[in-house]
Amino acid sequence: MSLQSILGNFALILFVLTVVTGVIWFLDVFYLARQRRVRADAALAGFDARQAKLRADGIKADDSGRAALEADMLRQPTWIEYSGSFFPVIALVFFLRSFLYEPFKIPSSSMVPTLAVGDLILVNKYTYGIRLPVINKKIIEVNQPQRGDVMVFKYPKDTSLDYIKRVVGVPGDKIVYKNKRLTINGKEISYEALPDHLDEERLTYFKQYLEHIGNTPHKIVIDERSPAYVANPDAFPNRELCTYNLEGFACAVPAGHYFMMGDNRDNSLDSRYWGFVPDEYIVGKAFFIWMNLSNPSRIGGFE
Repeated sequence: MSLQSILGNFALILFVLTVVTGVIWFLDVFYLARQRRVRADAALAGFDARQAKLRADGIKADDSGRAALEADMLRQPTWIEYSGSFFPVIALVFFLRSFLYEPFKIPSSSMVPTLAVGDLILVNKYTYGIRLPVINKKIIEVNQPQRGDVMVFKYPKDTSLDYIKRVVGVPGDKIVYKNKRLTINGKEISYEALPDHLDEERLTYFKQYLEHIGNTPHKIVIDERSPAYVANPDAFPNRELCTYNLEGFACAVPAGHYFMMGDNRDNSLDSRYWGFVPDEYIVGKAFFIWMNLSNPSRIGGFE
């Protein structure tokens, strides 16, 4: 694993910090604190003995320094104090982020109009099964991704990157995308025309439709000026299950894999180009926009 991959894997960083601070906390509670207590008791015994000797010699003894001596002997070293303070916070964040909900920021316009650049979203980490953090191995089966779900996953060409797209095909599906219209398992997907979508970055209007996949109707954007064919698809695994022509493509989704597409159909680098997403690359299901600093009105669910 490269240094860039390690630095880009926040889950791994959190895991290491949790382990390191947890080990230090554990050692302090069950060993180092006891050692400090033993040394403090020995120092206090010596202090008491000296005070007793002074009194025996008729000299007035001052016990005011005893409490300060004990506090000084029991004081945690700075590195242990900080580790103990940070451990429960880091452990809580690691648990929440690994097994419940993880935040992501939308970096591109590939999911417009559903998700906009700058949207801060929450991803449900357990709806598709409980997975061990860092290695992402599923240990408890819960639900399977459904057509129409918005899913976060590891980018197959670089698993240090997280991508977000919509599930269009599940294992066993036959996907046909012809002249920018989907057919799944021989059934044509229905589309309802909506008012044109304004691309605020390019100040251009694009065709917008309500696409019905499964039980999740959603908006998509089509650039009618872009060609229907897929230009230069990669030689991805199971590439032989896909055929491409000037009108689009057809793919059979292999077992344990998913076919993903962006809602901004002509501005999305997705399964059409780099292939299928293996089940072990799944991160979770996106379901809520919790903030967009440039447009707070976007806060809320998007399905």
